[in-house]
Amino acid sequence: MNRHTRTCIAFVAANVISGIKATSIYDYDRSRHFNFSGTISESNVQIYDYERSCHFGGRLPSLFDYGRSVDILLQIDKTSFGGYDYGGDEHFNGHVSNGFISFYDFSESRYFNYSI
Repeated sequence: MNRHTRTCIAFVAANVISGIKATSIYDYDRSRHFNFSGTISESNVQIYDYERSCHFGGRLPSLFDYGRSVDILLQIDKTSFGGYDYGGDEHFNGHVSNGFISFYDFSESRYFNYSI
């Protein structure tokens, strides 16, 4: 999966599940913070990704990554999430706990970790 899309998904999932209104996410794999602005609710996502200078959003579970022009399916259930990246035909899932996000990317066959 595209790393920027993965970061956006992790950011959205963490905000919805935790209820925290974070403005950045820390990517442990890349050892840095990524900043966002906009609004996230249980049904609607409209954020701006400063790293790519593009929007990411829609009505859950159907999102759109404007940086790649691809549809994303993101389903959230209590503390876990999962979905599909239609741009790369890739599944993903994860879990959020205390602001920590564990994201499994099936295309990479490994976990990625983030925190808000």
